[in-house]
Amino acid sequence: MATRYIHFTEEQKQAARQIDIAGLLHSQGETLKRSGSEYEWRDGSAKVTVRGNLWYHQYEEVGGDAIDFVRRYYNKSYPEAVEYLLGGCSCTLAVSPPIEKEAKPFELPPKNDRLSRVYAYLIRHRKIDKDVLDAFVCKGMIYESADYHNVVFVGFDADGVPRHAHKRGTGSQSSYKGNIGGSLPEYSFHWHGQSERLYLFEAPIDLLSFISMNKDKWQQHSYAACCGVADHVLWQMMKDNPHIEKVYLCLDNDKPGQQAAERIIGKLVEKGIPSEILTPTLKDWNEDLLFTEQEEKPCQTLQL
Repeated sequence: MATRYIHFTEEQKQAARQIDIAGLLHSQGETLKRSGSEYEWRDGSAKVTVRGNLWYHQYEEVGGDAIDFVRRYYNKSYPEAVEYLLGGCSCTLAVSPPIEKEAKPFELPPKNDRLSRVYAYLIRHRKIDKDVLDAFVCKGMIYESADYHNVVFVGFDADGVPRHAHKRGTGSQSSYKGNIGGSLPEYSFHWHGQSERLYLFEAPIDLLSFISMNKDKWQQHSYAACCGVADHVLWQMMKDNPHIEKVYLCLDNDKPGQQAAERIIGKLVEKGIPSEILTPTLKDWNEDLLFTEQEEKPCQTLQL
């Protein structure tokens, strides 16, 4: 059957594009998680970030506006999506012109005068090696926030200016995590070494866990956490460290993580950069570390 032709004015199209996606999902009974000024919505195991009328698929690195969202996730054609957003759906959605918000400048959370909660969480609950943690703390790359006592993982630019921060709750049952507003993804949590090797992870805790299991001369190498699976920090690390010759992709052992690893390794192959995928035995490197600690067996180390 041919697609039904519907004429829309430019004003109607623009109004459809500006529909708040979080409001649309809530009206459909979907569950969203607040993360700073954004929302996170799960498409199966994949994470989709939503802010106002815009969305971004973290694993496939694609996104768009409200019309694109309805076309992709509601399996509708362009005219069907516009009609749906303008009132054809069973819900009632307010259509309003876009509100221009002043971009919030990046600002680190105030520091607590102690790091007791951070050390207790990362060493006792996550089993991070204390010497490894001390090295990052001494460089100001990990600290405890004064407000909610979160772990704050800081990323600096080449001039030593903080440009990115990722927060993680320190409660034993807390699952809170998120980036500080205004963070630049190309400077997410990382360590500069002098060797030719770069190890890339999804999360800061996975990065610390991997090092904890492979401590021998670990400071010589470079490490970076994407705080997701986008590869912005990888290319910035290559730019800032021209001595890097090989990249090890250490993403999670699940479908989104391995799909991202294959996608990134394809880009590295195109650029002629040697690379290798290192996969944790369990879901991620921290689960491997916790399992090793529980079994009280010597860590199986990689030749670094």
